[in-house]
Amino acid sequence: MNLDGLILNKNKFTKMIEETVQTKQLSYLDAIVWLCEHHNIEIEEVKKYISPVIVNKLEAEARDLNYIQRLNKLPFE
Repeated sequence: MNLDGLILNKNKFTKMIEETVQTKQLSYLDAIVWLCEHHNIEIEEVKKYISPVIVNKLEAEARDLNYIQRLNKLPFE
């Protein structure tokens, strides 16, 4: 994938997501969607560019919003 002459990879896309979250005060999910719309990237294509760090942050946001179930762990495991 090519963005304005730049070849996109996980590291670059992660940096773009983090910068968008900071500058636009968006959630990680909203930042990804915004970047896709702004750079004409298909949402289906972006999966391969999302790093495990961003995946973890997306999961944490989803849990906070009750989109996915919280992990039930015993405190003495």
